[in-house]
Amino acid sequence: MLSFYTKRIFPIVFSAILLSSTTSCKKDKDPNPSSSGSKEQEVVNNYAEIVYASYLDSYNKGKDLQNKINAFLAEPSAQKLNEAKQAWLDARVPYLQTEAYRFYDGPIDDPETGVEGLLNAWPMDESYIDYVEGNENAGIINDLGVSLTKENLTALNEGGGAAETSISVGYHAVEFLLWGQDFSNDGPGNRPYTDFIDGGTAKNQERRVQYLRTITDILVEDLDYLVKSWAPGSNNYRKSFEANVDESLRNILFGFASLSGGELAGERMQVSLESGQQEDEHSCFSDNTHNDIIYDALGLENVYYGRYTKLDGTIIDKAGIDELIAAKDANLSSKMKTQLATTKTSVNAIHHPFDQEITDPEGKKRIQAAIESLYKQADLLTEIAAKLEITFNK
Repeated sequence: MLSFYTKRIFPIVFSAILLSSTTSCKKDKDPNPSSSGSKEQEVVNNYAEIVYASYLDSYNKGKDLQNKINAFLAEPSAQKLNEAKQAWLDARVPYLQTEAYRFYDGPIDDPETGVEGLLNAWPMDESYIDYVEGNENAGIINDLGVSLTKENLTALNEGGGAAETSISVGYHAVEFLLWGQDFSNDGPGNRPYTDFIDGGTAKNQERRVQYLRTITDILVEDLDYLVKSWAPGSNNYRKSFEANVDESLRNILFGFASLSGGELAGERMQVSLESGQQEDEHSCFSDNTHNDIIYDALGLENVYYGRYTKLDGTIIDKAGIDELIAAKDANLSSKMKTQLATTKTSVNAIHHPFDQEITDPEGKKRIQAAIESLYKQADLLTEIAAKLEITFNK
């Protein structure tokens, strides 16, 4: 595996960006659509409830991951490393479903306080963190002059020569330290647990222990920030979100279209498909990319239908975008439901591991089908926005 990624900015090509800023409200529009009893208000409130529930699940799974990693680091063994790896995979399930809540400068993406770049930044140059094939001295871990504090490792994120790939913290940094580089055609990376034992493999084992423990603590703290931002009954972001229904409804729709089109179909899938390079897949060390795609798509479906299944099995199922558009245009509503079902089928059809799928002729067809479905889904969402008299241009 190459130890360096080239970051590409993939254009958001769906029609949302082309919606005219001159779109105006019709004269017969409800003069008070944001009233507390409106369907729009119900959709916004339910969305906020789902956001909170899924971030809380993400935090709780983050705590589980933290516990498993601490247990492994306290007494390293192959079994405990595998348990930490499984905890990482489990933690991704709720978090990936939250990615539909992005792209409108909410708590996750706020220009000043947002933590997305600290949680899920990619692609990453793994040599920025630790040794890689051909360079046993690479990375912060092997630079004894670098202090491994929370403050320092946070500041170093996207702070290297190739800033966008100089990732020092977050899920994928933890992933790399658990799995190591992936050189296998049919499996993930295989970092030995002895990399964390004094006198074991590699060098600077104690620093590797400290590094992994520290960035896991940072990850949990950042998830806790998101939970608090969306917690009910607090003077926080959620309170203002629920109070500004028109703007919040626009943000809900824009976040959906942005993830479905430009980010998931484009940046995360089309780029990998066109390059055919393992380095361009989202979770390349663990070979979890297929699940990244599946759960991102599920998150979009959650937002559209206004439902979420919590990790304890409790189901939130209240007002969603589907109810708003069904009342306006039954045909468009039917098209979107069909497209969501097509997307679910197509993303689940992608074979594992993803790094082999992008080089297989039939695999490429499966990925392309999913990409096209996600783009169609994003375009239909912009039609829905227009029908609801919402423009994505401010």
